[in-house]
Amino acid sequence: MTTHTATAQSSPNIAFIKYWGNRDNALRLPVNGSISMNLEGLYTRTTVSFQPSLGMDELIINGHEVTGKSLERVSALLDVVRQGAGLGLRAEVVSDNNFPTGAGIASSAAAFAALALAATKAAGLDWPESAISRLARLGSGSASRSIPSGFVEWQMGSGDEDSFAVSIAPPEHWALADCVAIVSAGHKTTGSTEGHALAPTSPLQAARVADAPRRLEICRQAILTRDFEAFANIIEHDSDMMHAVMMTSQPALFYWQPATLAVMQAVREWRKSGRQVAYTIDAGPNVHVLCPQAAREAVAALLGQIPGVGQVLTATAGGPARIL
Repeated sequence: MTTHTATAQSSPNIAFIKYWGNRDNALRLPVNGSISMNLEGLYTRTTVSFQPSLGMDELIINGHEVTGKSLERVSALLDVVRQGAGLGLRAEVVSDNNFPTGAGIASSAAAFAALALAATKAAGLDWPESAISRLARLGSGSASRSIPSGFVEWQMGSGDEDSFAVSIAPPEHWALADCVAIVSAGHKTTGSTEGHALAPTSPLQAARVADAPRRLEICRQAILTRDFEAFANIIEHDSDMMHAVMMTSQPALFYWQPATLAVMQAVREWRKSGRQVAYTIDAGPNVHVLCPQAAREAVAALLGQIPGVGQVLTATAGGPARIL
């Protein structure tokens, strides 16, 4: 028997309208739709190799063998691929990132998007983008958004079949940059999967979800018309709402650190003084600061001067997950 191998690369994405909370934890069906931008220059590369000699799936991330829950999540996704391809082989999965893992920069999104694409290709499946987005969603909800190109909307759908992500604008539609202020590169103590399960314990979650269609519409229009002011106001509002849910869940999740707040306050001051900047924060302490691409170096330099900011990563709007 031959070895089936493929390598895929995908980018993390930054959510402008956030995904937080599932209506089905097993299928990772979200309680609301979300909108994001892929991050060019930050990437995960994953090679999937189905091999007759393997007794079980193997996972190697950044040179280290990984077992336990992470391996179980990977095997569960591979099982769907094996079933679809009528394949009985176990796989070796080798994955590398060029950005911090598990620190709230959507490392799992990039990882499961690359895994879904590489695994289907290695198994000889020629699935459409929507099916690969659905597959990636099973590993990490946000991963569904790292499959299509550029500015992406994940439709909550009515069930498994229609909950996938689509591109709403290509990367070149709007020359935005994301300057990621890293205040902690460490692995967060509570991962997103656990956090999603806690979302319903906050009394604020129902209000956040009920208001989501309004925020999605404002954000979608702001992107399509490149209206930075409307975009800035809605993404900060949405980010603050998600973190309010986190802080009021049982038990409470506090991802912000003092430097996180310092960056948020600085960004608001800069915008008051006329600079086009806006913040958004995923499930972690690091702050994504969006600005026009032309201002990227200036904004990154300003962020680097804030006490507690260890480094600033920059990225522009990125393309789709792709086979290398």
